[in-house]
Amino acid sequence: MRITTLSEFILDRQHEFPHATGELSRILGAVELAAKVVSREVNKAGLAEDILGAMGNENVQGEQQQKLDVVANELFMNAMKGQGEVAGVASEEDEHYVVFETERARQGKYIVTMDPLDGSSNIDVNVSIGTIFSIYRRVSTGEHLMPEDFLQPGTAQVAAGYVIYGSSTMLVYTTGHGVNGFTLDPSIGTFCLSHPDMKTPEQGKIYSVNEGNYNDFSEGVRAYIDACKERRYSARYIGSLVADFHRNLLKGGIYFYPGTTKAPNGKLRLLYEGNPLAFLVEQAGGLASDGTRRILEIRPEELHQRCPLFIGSKAMVEEVVKA
Repeated sequence: MRITTLSEFILDRQHEFPHATGELSRILGAVELAAKVVSREVNKAGLAEDILGAMGNENVQGEQQQKLDVVANELFMNAMKGQGEVAGVASEEDEHYVVFETERARQGKYIVTMDPLDGSSNIDVNVSIGTIFSIYRRVSTGEHLMPEDFLQPGTAQVAAGYVIYGSSTMLVYTTGHGVNGFTLDPSIGTFCLSHPDMKTPEQGKIYSVNEGNYNDFSEGVRAYIDACKERRYSARYIGSLVADFHRNLLKGGIYFYPGTTKAPNGKLRLLYEGNPLAFLVEQAGGLASDGTRRILEIRPEELHQRCPLFIGSKAMVEEVVKA
């Protein structure tokens, strides 16, 4: 059986973007390169002392920044800058978006938003973590990038995906023409097509939520959790969004991080987590909502905006939203 590599797949799909001239393909190639390097660094955790543990300071989200957070952020930033097609990047790790000042980048047609290392608090205990990214077409026409380039609704995404660093390293992405997954073959250092045209079951039997917050959830959310228990659904919560999402995408299920009495807007970021995963799940036949609105239709008002998230199998999301 012939193996299709990620590079071959991307080139074969260029016809889906007649208005593009290879820029998007090169950006996806940069994501692939950075993912390989991050995968290598993650696999050294526990052996290389300088990449394990906390940095001793908090990021802009008020979260303890891990050493690998910084490494992954720098690697993906450099990969995006090196291609010259990306004008700037907004990262969960940085307070402000980063503008690339090279002559070629100033002409770049795209911007990228990313969570360079999702679930990084699990690094030290060897639990799956990941990278989440979105690619948008730049909307400003002046010499300089503007906030509106980054504050676009999820419907404007031209591509989105994630990389999961687990028992194997997988890259899953969409350009609005279905979802495809690629597994890294470490023997040849290449991502190979392993999960073509991924579809998520319409109904699942897995629910993923931090039940430690149960008493702070709304009455409707608590009722839905109780219903899941009555039906003997499996509770699966890893604490790495990418890992929970990936499992539910394949097996069917729902992940939710609702608002609470202490945090009515929830914990997850719209630009770095909500939008890219919503794009993916819809392309795979699922749904994503903040409880009242389709995630992809929310227009961001600030770079690090948070939103409640209910995402996964279509029937399950519809049920909890009605609760």
